[in-house]
Amino acid sequence: MDATRSADILRRNNVQVVGESPVMLLAHGFGCDQGMWRYVAPAFAGDHRVVLFDNVGAGGSDSSAYEQDKYSTRQGYAEDILDICQALDLRDVVFVGHPVSAMIGVLAAIRAPERFSRLVLVAPSARYIHDDGYVGAFERADIEGLLELLDSNFMAWSSMLGPTIMGNPDRPELAAELTTSFCSTDREIARHFARVTFLSDNRADLPKLQTPSLILQQAAFEQARHLRDADGELQAPGPARLPNKFPEPQRPAAFASATAPCCSSTCASRPPPTRPCKRSRPSASIIGPPSTCAPRSGCLDRSRGDQPQ
Repeated sequence: MDATRSADILRRNNVQVVGESPVMLLAHGFGCDQGMWRYVAPAFAGDHRVVLFDNVGAGGSDSSAYEQDKYSTRQGYAEDILDICQALDLRDVVFVGHPVSAMIGVLAAIRAPERFSRLVLVAPSARYIHDDGYVGAFERADIEGLLELLDSNFMAWSSMLGPTIMGNPDRPELAAELTTSFCSTDREIARHFARVTFLSDNRADLPKLQTPSLILQQAAFEQARHLRDADGELQAPGPARLPNKFPEPQRPAAFASATAPCCSSTCASRPPPTRPCKRSRPSASIIGPPSTCAPRSGCLDRSRGDQPQ
């Protein structure tokens, strides 16, 4: 990629880089921008090359680069992530994606697995709507009502959705900040991205993922049950739990602890165990190809009847 093209990509997505290798690429969720990582990024900048960016239409990105056809599916956003990786020549990336960007990262890793060493998927959902035998997050009628409200009254939609998504009732300033972030987003882009976010179904893509992945979610099993290793064996540990809906960007110590098994230099050189680890708070599930790691001190061994804490 030539220098002009690289510069255009970095400007388009308002890419910011702090620190040295290894690389950690932080991807924000719906209605947010890279500012959501301001509590987390400093916790990793001392021993990682932290790469931050805004999805097109968010934050300081170039909204004029928005193309409705390109961004009509999550694949368009995955293409942008790969553009950033190419522009900065990133390899062995630890990708951290928050809600919709978690699945966008999965799609990017499927398309270019050589770029990624690990994925950290924060509250991912391959499909947000319940289906037969599948528990998502919403009934279809709930999503349709949400999208109708977005179309008819954007401000009311923002005021309602911010506190609902954020949780953390003990810190109302966080919900207010998210609501403000929603309100500052280009309305037409927000409407389109909402449909891409809440109506997409990427369950069929999950078995294609070969990059070891750490899921941080209140119930990891619905995503994990679709992931299989190279021999077709399900890699499905038990459920993970988080104390609130999306606490990680505001609780850097807890987030750093939870991601440590995936981000440490000793772990990065080999596949992780397919067991939740007691050391992680909030507790997490690590999913990946069959492990060659020796059992770690403090990790659960279900053969002994250990249970997540």
